[in-house]
Amino acid sequence: MADARVDALIDGLASGLTPVRRLRPPLLRAAVWLGVFALVAAAYYVQRSGRFGLIATSPYLLPAFVAALVTAVLAAVAAFEMSLPDRSDSWIWLPLPALALWLALSGLGCLADLGRPAAWGDTWEEAMGCLRVIGGSAILLSPVLIWMLRRARPERAVRVALLGGLASAAGAATILMLVHPHNSTLLDLAVHAVCIAAVIGLNTLAGGFLFGRTRTREPA
Repeated sequence: MADARVDALIDGLASGLTPVRRLRPPLLRAAVWLGVFALVAAAYYVQRSGRFGLIATSPYLLPAFVAALVTAVLAAVAAFEMSLPDRSDSWIWLPLPALALWLALSGLGCLADLGRPAAWGDTWEEAMGCLRVIGGSAILLSPVLIWMLRRARPERAVRVALLGGLASAAGAATILMLVHPHNSTLLDLAVHAVCIAAVIGLNTLAGGFLFGRTRTREPA
């Protein structure tokens, strides 16, 4: 009789459960987002009649472009890995070497153009044009990444959101260099830095809030 009651209790508890769809592996989910990033980059390139002038324009530009692209890829991978509870906190360090290289090369490119007449980005109008590309790209990339990360209900909400913001910001900067290859002036570099920091900050705030709500919400 006792076994029958236990079986009945288990059946009763299990009857109201809904099946949970298993998450795809982190690398596969990162690849899906990177596919979205590639589509956005291609759309910007076609719409703005971009040109592959990354080598001819400056010896620093192509390495900076690659470093920004690698930063976006590694930050996305790290975000999806850290969204799972059994992954190590060490994933947060994965994109940092590429990030440091990207920032260093961008700074060297800026120094190389100091004093050069008619350098692009030396006026507010030109700098704002770059800002619009970064901001517009991030607006397309960030919501998709946050939505994909949210499905995992990450416990380390702020760190996952921070990595997601870095992936979106680096992706947006990569698109900028693809469609408008040139070294940054001091003004241009400052505008880039503020815009990228804003993208990372807004993603961290929004993602951290949404991930926290998803994690603590009681099932209906």
